[in-house]
Amino acid sequence: MSKNFENNETLLQAKDVFKEYANGERTVPVLRGINLAIKKGEIVVIVGASGAGKSTLLHILGILDTPTSGSVFYKGINLTQLSEKKQADMRNRVFGFVFQFYHLLPDFTALENILLPSLIGSRFLRNETVTKNCRERAISLLERVGMRDRFTHKPSQLSGGERQRVAIIRALINNPELLLCDEPTGNLDTKTGHEIRELIWDVNKTMNQTVVIVTHDEEMAKNAGRVVRMVDGGIVE
Repeated sequence: MSKNFENNETLLQAKDVFKEYANGERTVPVLRGINLAIKKGEIVVIVGASGAGKSTLLHILGILDTPTSGSVFYKGINLTQLSEKKQADMRNRVFGFVFQFYHLLPDFTALENILLPSLIGSRFLRNETVTKNCRERAISLLERVGMRDRFTHKPSQLSGGERQRVAIIRALINNPELLLCDEPTGNLDTKTGHEIRELIWDVNKTMNQTVVIVTHDEEMAKNAGRVVRMVDGGIVE
């Protein structure tokens, strides 16, 4: 185990990560030996041109995708060697995901969408106390972002900014250690994008939430604790 893991400085680490896709008879390299360490409590913004491999890297960090070779470690645990069931459990407990297009279920209310991660798994469904606590936490978070009167609304009844707020709260409902955001302001106007940036930074400050963001948003890059630039599947120092 590395010194970083021993002193708990590093929360998440990609080590020699390669990713390739088959395209007919050709093999297309997407990631070329990525090494990246994320420390607890920091905001890391990953920037680069379209096709640089940013989203692929984020998905591999959150075990939504698997590397062709290399490993991802969480507190020294090799996530790429875990069973599918254990990986699913880690995605539910350790990671919170925020996407450009929200991915809210259209037939569920804002509150129901937020509660979904906490209801996954029979241990939650059978525990009324946990369900009640999660509901109270969800409502409290909605109040915090000015949406106390919107939790019974479905996604079609919400603005883009409101939908992204709901998506962020859903990502936080299980108290994850890492918030992984893929273009969280990419589908929003300038004013609303600014509000979402402020929300993410507030979550980092008040909840000590570790955040990794893939974005083209220059304002996010300007205010990040650390900027990682990617070119052609590699990290440029």
